[in-house]
Amino acid sequence: MTIDTTPPKAGRREWAGLAVLALAVMMISFDMFVLLLALPGLTADLQPSAVEQLWILDIYGFMVGGFLITMGTLGDRIGRRKLLMIGAGCFAAASLLSAFATSPELLIAARALLGIAGSTLAPSTLALISTMFRDPKQMGVAIGVWASGFTIGAVLGPVVGGIMLSYFWWGSVFLLGVPIMAAVIVLCMFLVPEYRNAGAGRLDLASVLMSLTAMLGLVYALKEMTRHGWQPGPIAVGVAGIVIGAAFVMRQGKLAEPLLEIALFRIRSFSAMVAGLLLYAIIGASSVLFVTQFLQSVAGLTAFQAALYLVPGMLAGTLSTTVSPLLGRRIRPAPLIGGSLLGVAAVFVWFTQLGPGSSPMVLAVGFALLGLLEGPLLSLGTNLVVSATPPEKAGSSSSLVQMANEVGAALGVAIMGSIGAAVYVGRLASSAPAGLPDDAAATARESVAGAVAVASELPPAVGDPLLVAARAAFTDGFTVYSAVSVAVLVVAAAAIITVLRHVPPTGRQA
Repeated sequence: MTIDTTPPKAGRREWAGLAVLALAVMMISFDMFVLLLALPGLTADLQPSAVEQLWILDIYGFMVGGFLITMGTLGDRIGRRKLLMIGAGCFAAASLLSAFATSPELLIAARALLGIAGSTLAPSTLALISTMFRDPKQMGVAIGVWASGFTIGAVLGPVVGGIMLSYFWWGSVFLLGVPIMAAVIVLCMFLVPEYRNAGAGRLDLASVLMSLTAMLGLVYALKEMTRHGWQPGPIAVGVAGIVIGAAFVMRQGKLAEPLLEIALFRIRSFSAMVAGLLLYAIIGASSVLFVTQFLQSVAGLTAFQAALYLVPGMLAGTLSTTVSPLLGRRIRPAPLIGGSLLGVAAVFVWFTQLGPGSSPMVLAVGFALLGLLEGPLLSLGTNLVVSATPPEKAGSSSSLVQMANEVGAALGVAIMGSIGAAVYVGRLASSAPAGLPDDAAATARESVAGAVAVASELPPAVGDPLLVAARAAFTDGFTVYSAVSVAVLVVAAAAIITVLRHVPPTGRQA
């Protein structure tokens, strides 16, 4: 008798459930973008100090990064749907609290709760996909749809947020999360099946504390070094985070039921794609930083106009992450992912030719090409990570996908931002006009945005040359950053092509 080992196909309920999961992750990126738009209004209303403003911006990312590993494994133990519904409920409550915050301290607390709730969403949804879609081809498509949820949120955030802020107060943008998360909770009960690892042991609280401390320390240090340079305090915190992280990894190897399955890294495709996602997050996050600064401070666009120039790239990214799994059925991941990374490198080669007078359309087209080319890595790479993991450990591997994105983004802003800043400061020091007041010179050295603000307050005889010099210096920093990105991308593409060369197209046997 022949036993049919073909994985079952997903039906209408699973595909409808996928839409619910994509809706949940959409709110993660949506919330990040609407906060940036709401910041001027809430600053005028709540009057936070400079330090409080930074905490309002950063506490969400700190909490998401710190709790990812714990939440990914917790879902395997208590139930992934249950954790998702709890997280969605907390997200709705924190959104409501953020909208009606009456003080900076209350808003910071609400954003911290949002971050903890947000850390449940990505690992739970991605792990649920791995159990809802057992057919490899269907899983690839489902993960592509899941990944597109992030870019859809990034598209809708500035557009919907900008419209709402034109008619309502700053807190209105946070209220959008309340009905959406309420809908996620209700629809999950009918469309999303529960899954939990019945054989999982209890959570190791020491591991939870170590992972939280290590991630918070590392992310905090990177953000602080981005703003203030290589100061002793942040460096000490970062080193402590690395040491605790190393101790955490050693502890996981000794536990019967580890919080993070270190053995997964022995799978070459798994470790290669986690590293690939990390490296691309470094480039991707910093590219948004440089492109938006160029559009606003060099091209002179408003924040809303700059956001509109980025929309085509985000739409292209949504299309690419959705279509790439279909290409992955016919083309091996090595040439598809490696080739797309080489295409991204070609875009950055183009960016090395930018000048202060370059049209914003050059940036818009380049950013759109980046979105179009990143899909194979984001969707197929995520699929390779998740599919290499046993179903009962999917929460753990799913948290690693999101952790690579979080840590990579922090590293990108810290390292790549520092490279661009170093070039900017050096070029500006040699080209700043004579007669520039010391306080104005100090502000101009901080950032190109500071230079633009200072130039508008100075006499034209000094302000205009400062503006020209600052824009040229920033553009030089952008081109150097682009050249470094080319080198990183070429190395990543070569490594992926080498490691994945024997991996077949999605759904085919090796």
